[in-house]
Amino acid sequence: MKQLPEKYKWLNKENAPKMLLESLKHYGELEIPGVNNNPNILRWAKEVGVSGWYTDDDIPWCGLFIGVVAKRCGYPFPASKLLAARQWISWGLPVTKGREMLWDILVFSREGGGHVGFYVGENKENFLVYGGNQSNAVGFAWISKSRLIGARMPKYKIGEPENIRKIHLTFEGELSNNEI
Repeated sequence: MKQLPEKYKWLNKENAPKMLLESLKHYGELEIPGVNNNPNILRWAKEVGVSGWYTDDDIPWCGLFIGVVAKRCGYPFPASKLLAARQWISWGLPVTKGREMLWDILVFSREGGGHVGFYVGENKENFLVYGGNQSNAVGFAWISKSRLIGARMPKYKIGEPENIRKIHLTFEGELSNNEI
C-alpha cells in the first residue's frame, strides 16, 4: 500500500467503520494501461464473482472496488449488480440528502454512466470521494454535489460506529467531471 498524502493522513487515525479500514489498504492501486492488467484488480473480480465477464482492468471498476471492500467487511452486493455504479443505490440503507457522513457510499451520475465511491468529506458545493477508478487508481476526487444521485450506508451489525460524522473540508485541487 502506498502512503496516503499528508492532507489525508488523518484517515489513518479513524478506527471505524470496517469498510474505511479495508479500503485504505488499497490506496494507490493502479490500473495498468495497455495489454497488461493489474493482477490485484482481476483478483478482486474473481473474489466477488465477476471474473467471467470482468476480464480487463480497463473496464470501469469503481463498483468492483466498492464491492470487494463491502464483501470483505460482511456487506456483500449481488455480483450481477456491483459493476454498474448506479445499482449501488439499492444497497444497504438510504441516507437522506444532506445527511451524508463519513464512509457512506455515494452514487453519482457521469457522462456515459455512473460512479460510486466513499464519502470522505465535503464543502458547500462538492464532496471529497475516495474510491476506485478515479484517474485510473484508488484515490481521492472532488465531485460536485449536483451530480449526486443518492447515498447509502451499511446495515451496521453492531450499531453505527461513533466516528460516523459530517466532515467539513476546504476544497483543494481540481473538480472531477468524468471519473475513469
